[in-house]
Amino acid sequence: MLSPERDSKPGGGRFAIPTQGEVEGKLLVSEIVAVACLQELMKLKNTAAIARVHRRVLHELKERCQVLKLCVTDERAVVEYAEQVLKCAVAEAGGCR
Repeated sequence: MLSPERDSKPGGGRFAIPTQGEVEGKLLVSEIVAVACLQELMKLKNTAAIARVHRRVLHELKERCQVLKLCVTDERAVVEYAEQVLKCAVAEAGGCR
């Protein structure tokens, strides 16, 4: 079962093995929240803020990919996907960027 409370617990309680549906559900929630927030930001047409978000997303992705020890191919795929999400958010918000 999806549980933010369980995920934030210290110790073994947070390490329950999630089902494939739970993982997919968490990814879906993350994507929807991220895109919705980006679309609202883009509607403000604050190009400086949009550029900061873009840089921050890419920087944090690269750091986390290193922590996870992803191979170069996987890291490129992650960055490319992030770029696509950002691009879609800009397009949905009316092309401000």
